[in-house]
Amino acid sequence: MDEFTTDPLFNGEITIRQGRFGYRFSIDAILLAAHIEPRCGDRIVDIGTGCGIIPLVLAFRNPDVTIYGVEVQEELARLALFNISKNHMEGRIEIILKDVRALTVDSIKEPADLMVSNPPYWRLDSGRKNPNQQRAIARHEIKATLDDIVNAARRLLKVSGRLVMIYPAERMTDLIYRMRSSGIEPKWVRMVHPHRDSPAKLMLVEGVKGAGSDVKIEPPLCIYKNDGSYTDEVEKMYNPD
Repeated sequence: MDEFTTDPLFNGEITIRQGRFGYRFSIDAILLAAHIEPRCGDRIVDIGTGCGIIPLVLAFRNPDVTIYGVEVQEELARLALFNISKNHMEGRIEIILKDVRALTVDSIKEPADLMVSNPPYWRLDSGRKNPNQQRAIARHEIKATLDDIVNAARRLLKVSGRLVMIYPAERMTDLIYRMRSSGIEPKWVRMVHPHRDSPAKLMLVEGVKGAGSDVKIEPPLCIYKNDGSYTDEVEKMYNPD
């Protein structure tokens, strides 16, 4: 059996190679990418880029941006480079193999306009760690904590630069507190529900460095219909018209 799979996105206009048994991108990355709104000429940093899924989606949708994907795991960084080449996006996306704690403005040449992250969700002392090391690092704070991510945003973003993240709803207080403590003010929040009548499991948040303290709460996002298929909004994130 091949140790890799090749998965299509956007009706096959992008293909993503990823390990069959290691860490694989989930719907969380698709939800996050769909809520990022780059401006023309933006310099974007994706922390924990994995196989490069978020940079690939952003570059596909936004031809006039420059994207740096930061990954600490060498095997995943190699996959990201393969996917960039396979999708002919060399020169638009650069992969940086580096621990987020060592990341500086010099690593990306100048301050960023936008930083995004689908980070590890769980503290080391919380829940069962996956026996697969790639998946464990992606889901538990083994190589990067929430503080590490937010502190990187404080270092890398220019004033008025934006940080967009997806995170567990149950850790809302942790995320909002750490963003504000780092001078990144939450400006909009959207809760993500598996079904219309179920509690929120995830949250999408955008913060702005050096902004004022008003926040907009967006309408909730529901992932599934009653029959288990994606809602129309989510389906369009995978296969836009």
